[in-house]
Amino acid sequence: MSTIKNLPNWHTVNIQPHYTGKLKKLEELSRNIWWSWNNEATELFKYINNKNSISNCIDPNSMLKSISQERFEELQKDSQFLKKFEKVFGDFETYINTPYDKNLPSIAYFSMEYGMTNILKIYSGGLGVLAGDYLKQASDSGYDMTAIGLFYRQGYFKQIISQSGNQDEVYESQRFMDSPAELLKDKNGDAVTVSVEMEGRKVYAQIWELKVGRIKLFLLDTDRNDNSDEDKVITYRLYGGDNENRLRQEMILGIGGVKTLNLLGIQKDIYHLNEGHAAFTVFERLKCLMKSQKLSFNEALEVVRASNLFTTHTPVPAGHDAFPESLMMQYMGDYPNKLGVSWKKFINLGKENHENEDEKFSMSVLAANTSQEINGVSKLHGEVSRKVIFNNMWPGYFPEELHIGYVTNGVHYSTWTSKHWQEILKNDKGEIDFTKIYQISTEEIWDIRKKQKTQLYNYINNIIDSVRVSRNENPKDVIKIKNTFSKNALTIGFARRFATYKRGNLLFTDLDRLNKIVNNPDFPVQFIFAGKAHPKDGGGKGIIKQIVEISKRPEFIGKILFLEDYNMSLAKELVKGVDVWLNTPTRPLEASGTSGMKAVMNGVLNFSVLDGWWVEGYKEKGGWALSQQNTYKNKELQNEYDAEQIYRKLETEIIPLYYNRDRDGIPDDWILYIKKCISEIAPEFTSERMINDYRDRYYLKLKTRYLKIADNDFEKAKEIAAWKENIESEWKKIKTEEFDVSAITNVSLIPGQTYKGGIKLNINGLNSEDVAAEMVISESTASGELTITDIINLEKETVEGSSVYYSFYFTPSKPGSINYAFRIYPKHSMLAHRQDCAVVRWL
Repeated sequence: MSTIKNLPNWHTVNIQPHYTGKLKKLEELSRNIWWSWNNEATELFKYINNKNSISNCIDPNSMLKSISQERFEELQKDSQFLKKFEKVFGDFETYINTPYDKNLPSIAYFSMEYGMTNILKIYSGGLGVLAGDYLKQASDSGYDMTAIGLFYRQGYFKQIISQSGNQDEVYESQRFMDSPAELLKDKNGDAVTVSVEMEGRKVYAQIWELKVGRIKLFLLDTDRNDNSDEDKVITYRLYGGDNENRLRQEMILGIGGVKTLNLLGIQKDIYHLNEGHAAFTVFERLKCLMKSQKLSFNEALEVVRASNLFTTHTPVPAGHDAFPESLMMQYMGDYPNKLGVSWKKFINLGKENHENEDEKFSMSVLAANTSQEINGVSKLHGEVSRKVIFNNMWPGYFPEELHIGYVTNGVHYSTWTSKHWQEILKNDKGEIDFTKIYQISTEEIWDIRKKQKTQLYNYINNIIDSVRVSRNENPKDVIKIKNTFSKNALTIGFARRFATYKRGNLLFTDLDRLNKIVNNPDFPVQFIFAGKAHPKDGGGKGIIKQIVEISKRPEFIGKILFLEDYNMSLAKELVKGVDVWLNTPTRPLEASGTSGMKAVMNGVLNFSVLDGWWVEGYKEKGGWALSQQNTYKNKELQNEYDAEQIYRKLETEIIPLYYNRDRDGIPDDWILYIKKCISEIAPEFTSERMINDYRDRYYLKLKTRYLKIADNDFEKAKEIAAWKENIESEWKKIKTEEFDVSAITNVSLIPGQTYKGGIKLNINGLNSEDVAAEMVISESTASGELTITDIINLEKETVEGSSVYYSFYFTPSKPGSINYAFRIYPKHSMLAHRQDCAVVRWL
């Protein structure tokens, strides 16, 4: 007798929330992540959920889909809730409907990653969180900004730490339909797409729209059925795959991003490239300008340059994306034909040395060559960018002469600051007044710090319970950790990406000494570590393993904690709840660093190497600093020296200051540090200050020049392009006819006395107005390097045909040995700066 299987025939139906009355507006509120930086909106959604949670991470859009109809009906009758809801939605409508500031340039902002809330896993670390903060601030400040990014199906990895301390990476797919982002559809209900040609085929990307306050962020996603399996996964993982997939991702971001703006009819004054990943925008913009405005390649390049700002974040040459020329030919071999230029001219846009066939095509060099303005992300990083990263791009100029500036990063105050501080520092106008900290009593300040610390303590205990059980940890160790870890001990946090240059293991140089510090019965100290290493960074993973292993030693259990899967949710608790924020990078490899800024906003004191932002931020008695200069050339000796400084400052300054209490148990002197930290450091490192700096240093300048370039059918763009073409063809023909330097040759010069001389040039086919000359004075530093001390502009004295005599007047100011040399350069009133036409020549 045969057996017939009797199985259910399942059918699936989707049940959507049914909002009635005023609650219909909840969906609109949940789909704009404005709620993520508005405390009242966040509390409103927590109230709807009606569940107690110590986590700061909520997902309103998904949460609303899980709420029972019964709960919605309860809310309809809940007068307390309805009052809160009306207040929050009223504030939201007022915020959203406030018009853009028309005095500000409109911006197209491109970034490979965005960290705005933990529910959207499209960020890996500092670069993305900075971009997310920037969009929020742009919305707050009234910018007409549109942002472009990629929508990663699996995002960045979830970190799992094994019992032995190994980092394992787990990739979890996001359900885009449950996210706040909405898929753009046409009138037929089909997804709106753009296509990017790759190796002779079209790769399609659909467009998701995420509302960030008043800002729209469009995210491109290649996971579509009309793409091949190989192309579907292009946008699966942030920084995932090999170098070839990185190239594909950056083509989607740059080329696909510009196509998205064009498709949606969005035009902007300025294109802001947040890192070199987005540099392929220039090729699509060039192609469109040449076609729509009938411009030549060089003319279109002037227009693109005049409206491009490139922000570089990486102080290490190896950290800049670069691709072999063969790979560029494979994917972009048809672009020179589209742009009407030779392959050599095309590929040289991404090369420093145009004659080196083996040099890779650098995205950062491409961005630098096609952007009028370039900036680093701290004052020190600007210097490093000039001296190390881009020092070979403009031969003939010293690093200190390059047009690369800086805007020091900042953090979005409302996102990262405890609601306690936000409430207590508001003035009568509802604005944050950092100086108001001096009006707050020591008791109230200490009470806030204790509340934040207790919240962190509870949060970590919850992590310990869940993670240790999932890893089958020894129950005795778990109990000891929970019994040892204390909300009353001085707590020091170290959380960031684990790369070897960040020296996450520096604290463990002398374990015996560290043991005495953390286990002092009268003045206990505990350290909390968190952070991910890149999946391919064996060195970073090794440091994590070392820390985990040390944390399991009997003397360090509960004193050293490593919390796995560092993300925005965990970061928010750490920067609010620890007492001290520790940072120990190798100088000068920290471009900026923003985690310490977030700590400052919450009255957490920084203890850091003077690198990145802390060079500008450090104030005596507002935190602690390790020296900016390296004492030893030997790396190991320098590490030992820095570790000794850390131990000594902990033992002699930080720990005694924290435990020096008055009769009420309040550390009055510690609170004086907090007051200085909040009043003098915090105001300088908000995203509001950052975006104002971008406005004043770059945006307004770019828009002014761009409008001139584009005016009257791009008349100036055509003029400058033709002028540069003439300069480049005639420059090598310039000849030196005479050096008149007898007044300063083979004689001892006297300070204060003026010496006259000059040079005569045959400028051949060039106009005398096009060629400028200067006398460059330099001195040798102690290390033997030459540094410019003065530049004397030579005056055009006589012009006879093609011969031009330039005279100089030199007045030495002090005794000593100097060097001098003469340099000529092209001059035009419409050039943005000297490197805008960099065919300089030393005579």
